[in-house]
Amino acid sequence: MKRIFTLLILLVFTLVQGQQKHTVYFDLDIDEPNSSSVNNFDTWLQQNKDAIVFKVYGYTDKVGSVPYNKDLSLRRANAIVSRLKQNNIAFAEGAEIKGFGEEFEQDSEQAKNRKVEVYYELPETVEEVIEPLDTELAKKVDRSKVGDKLKLPNLYFYNNSDIVVPKSKPVLRELLVIMQKRPKLKIEIQGHICCQPTDEGRISFFRAKAVYEYLLYNGIDAGRLKYRGFSSNNPVYPLPEKNEDERNANRRVEIEIIEN
Repeated sequence: MKRIFTLLILLVFTLVQGQQKHTVYFDLDIDEPNSSSVNNFDTWLQQNKDAIVFKVYGYTDKVGSVPYNKDLSLRRANAIVSRLKQNNIAFAEGAEIKGFGEEFEQDSEQAKNRKVEVYYELPETVEEVIEPLDTELAKKVDRSKVGDKLKLPNLYFYNNSDIVVPKSKPVLRELLVIMQKRPKLKIEIQGHICCQPTDEGRISFFRAKAVYEYLLYNGIDAGRLKYRGFSSNNPVYPLPEKNEDERNANRRVEIEIIEN
């Protein structure tokens, strides 16, 4: 009997992980972090010297006027930006510094609303066995023509965020290898959500952008990549969905083949 062996390619390379988040808390009406958060933030700074910061978002509770809180939240964000820069933490090109004030889904515990969220990624050295020519997604890409859309399988995010859950990182790595092995391939990354007719937080857009940034910061040329968010405008199943399977099908990230 003839045995057929699949050639496995051992890759050792530097990647950028999916986005992570560190939260810094503030006391009432103060734009500098409280003592407990300063200690935690200092520890984070020491442990994450190679971090790349993509977003710094400031927030407040509902005490005070809306315009005042908007200004306070931005001052909080800028205070954290200053500390990051003082510690030589790198910022991604086009990093977002925003103050949202009180205009977000407030926690019932007021102290948790007085915060700044730092979204960042960390380089990591990954050694793993990948079959870049034999994975199902790679085969679909090779069979695809311009205009075809392919769902990225098993790509999941934390609820209402653009942060990829750890178990989905292999999906990003697989897509990265596909792009590396096919230098003529150009794609548009398309985000979709389920369950609701509007996407007030632009989650679909930011999820597509998260995949784009992962590829970009791992060496894929920006000229080969585009990204868009479609909200729930292009569902696989009509809204409202009838069950969890339909919701999962609508809640997805796809790639459209632009050039192959």
